[in-house]
Amino acid sequence: MKNDIRTHLNEPTQLEKLYRANKVAFKQDFDQLYPELKGNTLADFWQARLHYETDEINWGTNRELVVLMLLSLVAGMLAKLPAFVSIDQTFFYSRNVGFIVFPALMVYFAWKNSLPMRKTGVLAVLTLIGLVFINTFPDVKKSDTLMLSCLHILLYLWSILGLAFVGDWRNANEKRLRYLKYNGDLIVMTALILMAGGIMTGITIGLFELIGLSIQKFYFENVVVFGLPIAPILGTYLTQTNPQLVGKVSPVIAKLFSPLVLVMLVIYLAAIINSGKNPYNDREFLLIFNGLLLGVMAIIFFSIAESSTKSRPEVWILLLLSMVTIVVNGIALSAILFRISAWGITANRAAVLGGNVLILINLVLVSAQLFRVLSTKKSLADVGVSIASYLPLYCIWAGVVTFIFPLLFGYK
Repeated sequence: MKNDIRTHLNEPTQLEKLYRANKVAFKQDFDQLYPELKGNTLADFWQARLHYETDEINWGTNRELVVLMLLSLVAGMLAKLPAFVSIDQTFFYSRNVGFIVFPALMVYFAWKNSLPMRKTGVLAVLTLIGLVFINTFPDVKKSDTLMLSCLHILLYLWSILGLAFVGDWRNANEKRLRYLKYNGDLIVMTALILMAGGIMTGITIGLFELIGLSIQKFYFENVVVFGLPIAPILGTYLTQTNPQLVGKVSPVIAKLFSPLVLVMLVIYLAAIINSGKNPYNDREFLLIFNGLLLGVMAIIFFSIAESSTKSRPEVWILLLLSMVTIVVNGIALSAILFRISAWGITANRAAVLGGNVLILINLVLVSAQLFRVLSTKKSLADVGVSIASYLPLYCIWAGVVTFIFPLLFGYK
């Protein structure tokens, strides 16, 4: 979009069309361009417009609201599908929970980005392949590959949603970073919506109990189940139409938690030594250890995606956090290799091994880029590029675990 802004800088109508097509992308790209455009009357006007503070929430156009309501209605009805037809709830939700929300978000961004039919068709086919595969997976009891497929198909769908968000799939590193930022903003917004919904649920049930009516079962089976998938859809809509709502909250959270997580991680590693527990002989501990690794890595990536400019102390914190996370990854990786050498290869061990190797390489690349930022005054944008260009490898690995592992390990 940067080139489009430069090209149409003196054409108010075209700039307005670009802005309305994608407000978040326009604002981010314009902010990066403004230092070189400063002094241009129209550029100064857009700078003032984009950064004008308002307490009002923009609910978008009537057309956008209709699309929001239709997508919310479809997602809510899909969540209630086991109540309408004779489908086992455990079977349905364990395999299809991702297909309740992700397709609705794909449709939203495909419509928002005006994707051509060819690209929209590709997204639909990829989604349909996942839907058919996971629902025709043999219902094998205690199947590790089934569990892995059910988990990794969420990452597979997240990847397809990324394609819908990015729109133009070539030279899309900036848009991939924007996609990571959107995910961080969405987590914040969805959490706020769910908190508000939880408070409303408690008040509603309590009020009805005061007059002797117990609506808890009915409320959870209908209102809560129907409303849960609507939260991320509404959160997406609000982040795209009102980027100012969480545009300042997410960076503050990232800035606040990065040093806290660094301190916690160092203390935790020291505590492991004294606890007597280790991931080499404790499978559950290894799983928790890997969960910690993923959480910390997400904080690093979201922190970098939130802003292309950070102070030197902030970059140091991110570098130290990356290096400590590499140590955590190394411990987890060695524990997995130890378990494979002692008890052989299984689907779970192979999946975790591949994932940890990918994460380790990515963290090393990010750490190297952060070190260059500190030592050679390179831009933090280079770190973002290394993250964005690596994302497709995670998507490919998710596809391998989802579709190939069941065949390799005989659906066991």
